[in-house]
Amino acid sequence: MSEGASSQPKGKAFDRKLFGRVMVFVRPYQRIFWLSLLLTIVLSGLGVVRPLIMGDMIDGYALTGDREGLMVMMGVVAALLVIEAAVQFFQAYWTSWLGQSVTYDLRHALYKRIMGFRMRYFDRTPIGTLVTRVVSDIETIDDIFSQGLLLIMGDILKLVVVVVVMFVVNWKLALLSMVPIPILLWSTNIFKNSIQKSFQDVRTQVARLNAFVQEHIQGMSVVQLFGREQQEFEQFKAINKEHRAAHIRSVLAYSIFFPVVEILSAISLAALIYWGMGDVLEGVATFGALVAYIQFINMLFRPIRQLADRFNVLQMGMVSSERVFKVLDTDASIGDTGTHDTRELRGDLRFENVSFAYDDEQFVLKDISFEAKAGEMVALVGATGSGKSSIVNVLSRAYEFQQGHVFLDGTDIREYALPALRSSIAVVLQDVFLFSDSIHNNITLYDPTISRAEVVEAAKAVGAHDFIQRLPEGYDTDVRERGSMLSVGQRQLLAFIRAYVHKPRILVLDEATSSVDSMSEQLIQEATTKLTQGRTSIVIAHRLSTVQDADRILVIDAGRIIEQGSHQQLLALDGAYKKLFDLQFR
Repeated sequence: MSEGASSQPKGKAFDRKLFGRVMVFVRPYQRIFWLSLLLTIVLSGLGVVRPLIMGDMIDGYALTGDREGLMVMMGVVAALLVIEAAVQFFQAYWTSWLGQSVTYDLRHALYKRIMGFRMRYFDRTPIGTLVTRVVSDIETIDDIFSQGLLLIMGDILKLVVVVVVMFVVNWKLALLSMVPIPILLWSTNIFKNSIQKSFQDVRTQVARLNAFVQEHIQGMSVVQLFGREQQEFEQFKAINKEHRAAHIRSVLAYSIFFPVVEILSAISLAALIYWGMGDVLEGVATFGALVAYIQFINMLFRPIRQLADRFNVLQMGMVSSERVFKVLDTDASIGDTGTHDTRELRGDLRFENVSFAYDDEQFVLKDISFEAKAGEMVALVGATGSGKSSIVNVLSRAYEFQQGHVFLDGTDIREYALPALRSSIAVVLQDVFLFSDSIHNNITLYDPTISRAEVVEAAKAVGAHDFIQRLPEGYDTDVRERGSMLSVGQRQLLAFIRAYVHKPRILVLDEATSSVDSMSEQLIQEATTKLTQGRTSIVIAHRLSTVQDADRILVIDAGRIIEQGSHQQLLALDGAYKKLFDLQFR
């Protein structure tokens, strides 16, 4: 089961353990966090002051006709509004800044973690799911700070202050104002539980949609070549329909809850005016107090309505945090405990009784042993699925082998630091991956130590300089996504240049000529000759014409070496290699 399918959130509105892990990323920004919290507390108190002042203005200065006093108090109210606006600005800015800073660091940590995962993890996890984790899930964590926790604390504190003040000033009016509160709390709880499941469904459907779109747009050429557009569109419609349904369920809950809050608020206000005016007429309460309580009702119901929404925002952040930390906690990294460097590497390579399985059960390599001296070329031939590419995966430690040893210059490859090991091995694959970037950057992979002059020299050496010069912007031409503006042969030549400029001690060519035309094959053959000079080379090939000059040819069948020797020696054996040779040339 893929990681995306199995990652079901627990759905807690607030998970203290998860929040504690998120708060680890707040430590570098503690000053901003405490300042934001302080401003949140200040805001909860400032809002209550204005209704009290306005009530006093009506009962005092307005009744006595003191215009000067009214002007002074209006100035005080205006000053409070300015102060409150300034506090709101800094509180909103700092909480958003804090959230973005935390997600910035968290996204760094997540992406760095993903880059260290072994290939087996990517084989089992949809790329679209990982895109969702790195982009939208982490973006949702920002809401914990900008729209969630601090604002919830502020709203709760504001509610407490308002209720206390209301009871202190006039407990009868306070009780009248709170008649609908039990119904409001009950409906809020129903809304919270309803929206909770909806948000979980939304996150799941977003991940599904991302995974589907990512995969099928990448494979659009297959879809179009086989005329499967309508069938693919039907699949997309089904997933998109589920995505829409999940969102509509959440919208429905909001559409019911908010009108209910408004009705209850209106009922509270009507009860207050009806009974409150009676008290005013009887002299039990003042008109200023009644006006103040009308404002208190708005201050009471608005936070309650927002609390339900903010608790759901907080929960979404918790759900996203759980998904992100699940990836961070995944133990899928290649063990890198080696300390040896490869600066003095000669390139002597030896496989000793190596067995390897992708799923720890079905071995695709069985007791493989061979040797390649520094500067030698070893060719691997055999049927598709025989295990040739798996030997390359083991050598570069893209996958970990279960049994045996692989030695470089007599040292087990696990004793080399992983970055050093991989920087000493260059792999030219059959399916060349190019990024949406310039030719120069695709060759150097942003290595600042590789100059433009070295790139040009390498291009000339492999015979690619002329075609690059004919491109619109030469070496600065953007090859677009996956190098779509180049032919297969041209992409292959860029891969050769990439290998050339990184100066590897060991070169791997994985069926580098199997998908190119005759002219491109000739250029690639010449590039191969140039590139393999003085380097230990492992060449995987279906076309035996490309490996006849190899120092040693290994015939692989069902994960085992069944024959090995030079071209002439293997022909003389009259075995499996001879049959392959006859099939291709006779």
